[in-house]
Amino acid sequence: MKHLFVLLAIATGLFLISKVCFSQKGKDSKPSIQNTMNTINQKDHVVYFAGGCFWGTEHFFKQVRGVTATEVGYANGNLQHPSYAQVSTGTSGFAETVKVNFDPELVDLKLLVDLFFKTIDPTSLNKQGNDIGTQYRTGIYYTNADDATVIKEQIAALASQYNSKIVVEIEPLQNYYNAEAYHQKYLDKNPGGYCHISPDLFKLARNANPEKAKSDVKNTYKKADKETLKKELTPLQYDVTQNNATERAFDNAYNDEFREGIYVDITTGEPLFVSTDKFESGCGWPSFSKPISDSLIEEHSDNSYGMRRTEVRSKTGDAHLGHVFNDGPADKGGLRYCINSASLRFIPKDKMKAQGYEKYLPLLVKK
Repeated sequence: MKHLFVLLAIATGLFLISKVCFSQKGKDSKPSIQNTMNTINQKDHVVYFAGGCFWGTEHFFKQVRGVTATEVGYANGNLQHPSYAQVSTGTSGFAETVKVNFDPELVDLKLLVDLFFKTIDPTSLNKQGNDIGTQYRTGIYYTNADDATVIKEQIAALASQYNSKIVVEIEPLQNYYNAEAYHQKYLDKNPGGYCHISPDLFKLARNANPEKAKSDVKNTYKKADKETLKKELTPLQYDVTQNNATERAFDNAYNDEFREGIYVDITTGEPLFVSTDKFESGCGWPSFSKPISDSLIEEHSDNSYGMRRTEVRSKTGDAHLGHVFNDGPADKGGLRYCINSASLRFIPKDKMKAQGYEKYLPLLVKK
């Protein structure tokens, strides 16, 4: 009898192990959804737009007020971690797609869908502009049922404006992988690059969601006049932010600063960068892989001193910050925001709450 109990115990153990192992294998075999962007608003929503070549679609949506971040990638395909070369064959099942993070308190999903329709021919199957292939099909991919209802209702309303059948896919997101670093913010880095979207539409996107005159949410960050800035800033800070000067490499306040904390615009106090995105680049100035949000900065072509560079300015303060380059760490997105210390003020983590930046503390949690 004792031997019988032992055999029963062994058999039961083997059965449980096999069930656990099978369950784990099934779980791991599902394609993963890559989630590569952080946002400051925990209520942010995410929606994925496939509108032909993703360079122009990304550049279009980043203009819209309320869009907090954009990223290009590949969605709803049949490979794991696809490359651009694989997607370009048209056999991977992936569509060139833009991941759009947005604050629903600032911009309505219906407006985003409406704007998306202005950038595409929704009756054209697997073709937008000069691009042909299944990877250039149009689609909107969602991650929750509530968004799906809104999207489908809006598509139905827009469909009445067309005589031909609408061929835009409306599907749940099955998988998503961010594209290679050189594809990210491509038109910012290559202003003359190919785009199937008319430049006039970029202007339309910028003006599509103007800030309401009367708003419950007031912007506490304001640009001071030149005379006030001259009194509040040091000569170097003023020269850098207002006259596009550059401080000396390796001889500045934050090149060697790696404490936890937040970096704000010296002219307005608006948060721009966090310590978790700072890295040692060896260039002699503070380097960041990305700003807190794309909506906080503006990028301009800079051909001064015989060089072709991309200048970075704060949007609210219109202060010169530095430049952005394509030689950053690949695992952090491939960008290097090279920023003058004189354009920033660093607030250590233990002082953020006292100085009114408590809501940004979650950004300091290392992934």
